[in-house]
Amino acid sequence: MTASRFASGFSWPHGKRIAVLISVLLESWSEGKSPSYFTRTTPLRGGAVDYAGMQWSQYGGKEGIWRLIRTLDLCHTRASVFCNGRAAELYPDAVKQIVKSGHVVEGHGLAQDQYFLEMTPEVQRATIRKTLDILEAASGSRPQGWATPVYGWNEHTFDLLVTEGVKYYADALDCSMPRRDKTASGEIVALPWSEFVDNRVLRASPRDFFDVYKDSFDYLHAHEPAGILHLGIHCHFGGRPLVTAQFYKLLRYFSEFTDVWFPTHRELVQWFLDQKVEGVPFAQRFFA
Repeated sequence: MTASRFASGFSWPHGKRIAVLISVLLESWSEGKSPSYFTRTTPLRGGAVDYAGMQWSQYGGKEGIWRLIRTLDLCHTRASVFCNGRAAELYPDAVKQIVKSGHVVEGHGLAQDQYFLEMTPEVQRATIRKTLDILEAASGSRPQGWATPVYGWNEHTFDLLVTEGVKYYADALDCSMPRRDKTASGEIVALPWSEFVDNRVLRASPRDFFDVYKDSFDYLHAHEPAGILHLGIHCHFGGRPLVTAQFYKLLRYFSEFTDVWFPTHRELVQWFLDQKVEGVPFAQRFFA
């Protein structure tokens, strides 16, 4: 791959200086399962059924997603909602409202406690297809994007996503800009994931969420034109008032700038593909 196939003068539409991607995560666990993290500070004894943890995780579909949709609507901002197939089955009315409000539903595995790296390729393929089928039936359109639960992909996952018609994945941890990945079955666009999702402040101040994203935005806006700020927030935690308050402040702050682009992931991916380049490496952006 030569430097000429990279983009040194890459830019966003209409000369926008920074792209802000919003990822909302609507997650559900299998029957009898719960998240590995929780606000509890005293651990349960081994083997105990964590009823409180299960109830805590259900907040996302019952209330959190609704609060986040309302907040996005108030700020006239669209998001990509990465949704477990099980969450769509449990909360069909929430998925309908996501679509009605103009947001995009993308794939996020079948259940949050399933690890793709432990599955055979055949089981992975079946799980991806089932997830996409459920989300298509619930939202009215087939997802084009994917985020793997707990970063749990392996060497087969992205190729299998391509075979199922997925155009991009938002799991990339080794880049801050989009790139084309080649698999045996074709290309898929890799998008950088968020470095600081909301549950990082589980036992800290929710204001840390605001501070981290504001400071990151200010740095990128000042020093790295055509950069991406990718903000990730979970419905079962970030959809609670203490974190949504910070999310709302961030959206209001970003909207003060006239040179910010708020695309969905699909829109950003399409713009990138239209530039007909392989990637946008840091070295080519600033040291070419």
